[in-house]
Amino acid sequence: MHRKRIAECCIALLANLAWAQSPPNALDWVEDKATSPPAYSRERLIPIDMPPYVSIKIGVDPATITVGADGVVRYVVVMRNASGSVNAAYEGIRCNTDEVKTYARSGSSGEWHTVATPEWKAVNDNLPSRHAFAIARQGGCETRLSTSTAEVIKALKQRQKMGN
Repeated sequence: MHRKRIAECCIALLANLAWAQSPPNALDWVEDKATSPPAYSRERLIPIDMPPYVSIKIGVDPATITVGADGVVRYVVVMRNASGSVNAAYEGIRCNTDEVKTYARSGSSGEWHTVATPEWKAVNDNLPSRHAFAIARQGGCETRLSTSTAEVIKALKQRQKMGN
């Protein structure tokens, strides 16, 4: 009898874990219509820690962070290389599936160029930069859930205060 109860508890626990990883509305999910890329500031960036071999400095402008009704965390990430050249990207991370999409890019001119056919890709893909993975893990997606805009900003800033 005792073994049967333990087995029932294990099955219930596994079912709850599966539900948490794949919410019931996942099949019905619809992405919010993408907005125009927001204006950003290079002066108020929250730094994102990258591996030591990455020479580009990366930051997110907290004024551009939003969490949509669709659960996507959208933001502008700014990348500065050693020569001082600055590029930016307007992106979204779908936390519950661990995917990223780039909606628009901006070069040193500051002019936005929308991506013709933006596609969701895994945040841990070996893209030109792994910054989306770093943003997600450093506060953009706490435990693979998108929270409120204020919570995302707080988590990113808190991470910097801790020096992680």
